[in-house]
Amino acid sequence: MLGGMRLRDRTALVTGAGSGIGRGIAQVFAAEGARLVVNDLSEPAARETAAALPGGAPAGHLALRADVGDPAQVRAMFTEVEERFGGLDVLVNNAGIEDGIRTTLGVSDEAFERMLRVHLFGTFYCTRAAVALMARAKRGAIVNISSVAALMGGGMVHYSAAKAGILGLTRAVAADVGPLGIRVNAICPGYIETPMTEGLGREHAERAIARTPLRRAGQPHDIASAALYLASEESSFVTGQWLSPNGGMLTI
Repeated sequence: MLGGMRLRDRTALVTGAGSGIGRGIAQVFAAEGARLVVNDLSEPAARETAAALPGGAPAGHLALRADVGDPAQVRAMFTEVEERFGGLDVLVNNAGIEDGIRTTLGVSDEAFERMLRVHLFGTFYCTRAAVALMARAKRGAIVNISSVAALMGGGMVHYSAAKAGILGLTRAVAADVGPLGIRVNAICPGYIETPMTEGLGREHAERAIARTPLRRAGQPHDIASAALYLASEESSFVTGQWLSPNGGMLTI
C-alpha cells in the first residue's frame, strides 16, 4: 500500500540514532507509524531522540544504550527488544564513527580495527540478531548505511574499507535470507551535514560540496527518505541493492 502510514504497527530499531542520520531516520519512521527502538552509544542522546519522536512515550518508543561493536551488548539489546515487543520488523544499521582523513601509512592497527569493528562487525552482529527474530515472522527489512566512500575512496582508507565491506555483506546476507522473506539493502550517502561530519572540518565540507553537482550538502532527511522506501512495502521486490543519495557526486 503506497502512501499514508507506511510503517504502521511495525517495530524498527535504528542504531546510532542519538544524532545525525540515525535521528533523522527515527523521526521519519515514527511519523510513518513505527514503534522505535533508538540505540546509541550515548544513553542520554538515545533518550533525547526517543523523547522527541512523534507520539512520545505512549507510542512505546524505547531508548537503549549499546556498543554495536560488542557482540555481548548486541545480544542483550536484541533480547530486550524481543521481551518488550515480541519481535522486530525493521533494522537500520547506522551506527558509525569518524576518525579524520587517514592515508594508508597514517592508519594505526588499532584505528583500522576499531573502524571495522563498529561499522562492519557491528552491522553483522546486529543483522545476525535481527534475522533470528525476523525469520519467525517470515518477513523483515534490513537497511545498512554504507557511504559514497565505499564507491570512490576519498582519503579515508579505514573508513572506505569498512563501508565497502558493508556492501559485500549486504549482498551476501540478502541472498542468504531472501527465502525467509527478509530483504537487505544499503544506502551510500554522499556528504551529509551531521555532528559526525563536522569533525572533518570546514575545508573538507567545502571540497565535498564543490564536487557535488547540486552544490549543497545533504541533510539527514535526504537519507531518511531513502531508508523509508527500503523499509516499507514500496520496495517489496528490492533486495541486495544499494542507493546513493549523493547530489551527483559520483557523476564527476
